[in-house]
Amino acid sequence: MKLTRRTFACLSACLPLGVAAAATPQVRIGYVDATGKPTGVKSVDKIVKTDAEWRAQLTSAQYAVTRKQGTERAFTGKYAKTKDPGIYTCVCCGTPLFHSSTKFESGTGWPSFYAPIAKENVSTTEDREYGMLRVEVHCSRCDGHLGHVFEDGPKPTGLRYCMNSASLNFLPAPGQ
Repeated sequence: MKLTRRTFACLSACLPLGVAAAATPQVRIGYVDATGKPTGVKSVDKIVKTDAEWRAQLTSAQYAVTRKQGTERAFTGKYAKTKDPGIYTCVCCGTPLFHSSTKFESGTGWPSFYAPIAKENVSTTEDREYGMLRVEVHCSRCDGHLGHVFEDGPKPTGLRYCMNSASLNFLPAPGQ
C-alpha cells in the first residue's frame, strides 16, 4: 500500500484515543568527509526491514554474514588485502564504519581495523558460540553483523576489529 497524506491521515484517525503511532527509532551516527575527517554526529532513523526485504537486497553471502551472523572463510574476502585509501561502509545500509587509515595487516585473513570511524557507528554484544567468549560487532544503524573485536590489535587502541568483507562496501578516496 502506498502511503499518501490521505492514507496516513486515515490511519492516524483510526488509532484509539491516546495511542500515538510508533515513531521510527533514532540512532546517532558519526559521519566523515571523503578524506575521513569527522563532520559530526547526527540522529538518523534506525533501519528495520523484514527478512524478505533483506534477502531481496543482499547477495546470499552478504545475507548469511550480516543477517545470520555468518563468517566468510579466511583469506577469501574481497577486502582482505585491499590497501587503497577510502572508507568502508555497511553493505546493508551505507553507514560509514572504518577508514582505510585504521586498516592493518593482522595475518588473520580478514580485513582488520584498530578503530571505527565513530564509536556511535558500531555496537557490540557478547557472543558465546562455538564454546568461546567473543565480542560480536554490529552496525548500529541496521544491526547487521560485521565480525568480532579482539584486544590484540596495534596502538593506539590495542583493538582488532576483525570484519567480514561480505559485510562491507568500499568507497575509494577521491582521485583513486
